[in-house]
Amino acid sequence: MDKAATRKRLVAERQAMADRPARADALQQVLRFWLVDRPDTVIGAYWPIKGEFDPLPALHRWKEDGELLHESRRRRIGLPVIDKRHKTLAFHAWYPGCPMEEDAYGIPKPKDTELLQPTLLFVPCVGYGPGGYRLGYGGGFYDRTLAQLAPRPFTVGLGYTQGYLDDFTPEAHDQPLDAILNDNGVVWPM
Repeated sequence: MDKAATRKRLVAERQAMADRPARADALQQVLRFWLVDRPDTVIGAYWPIKGEFDPLPALHRWKEDGELLHESRRRRIGLPVIDKRHKTLAFHAWYPGCPMEEDAYGIPKPKDTELLQPTLLFVPCVGYGPGGYRLGYGGGFYDRTLAQLAPRPFTVGLGYTQGYLDDFTPEAHDQPLDAILNDNGVVWPM
């Protein structure tokens, strides 16, 4: 498989999906239901780009619901900030209206907010395949980050059914995810 060509094709397909809003609504539902029994209080996520699923509405609702139900356990959401020296990601507190700035790739990131240690990390998927492996944008940021995080958070890939690759073969550096969710439900583990 030519990963660069596959990546380009999947991003173009995702951006062109006429039913992407309906698929996004379905994945919002899947995500909200999936979060119900999770014990986590700090979740890492991502700022959606190139037609990616946006997890932030469901996560903001999770945060608000938690504040109503568990006032003593404050829920937090973190977004990635690139560590340029190590080419890894750190997660900084995000909330609607927090100060933001663009990173070197033009992706918004929290500006001068608290560093968080997520116990649950949502990862965007350009594509994904059997065994919990994902195809990202090729920079390796998530793979390097997951290889170094201790303790490692529970990792969940988020993507649309359109991104499933039944012939995806991971490389030695690829870090498998603990779960993958799409607009039809839980894809991994089955």
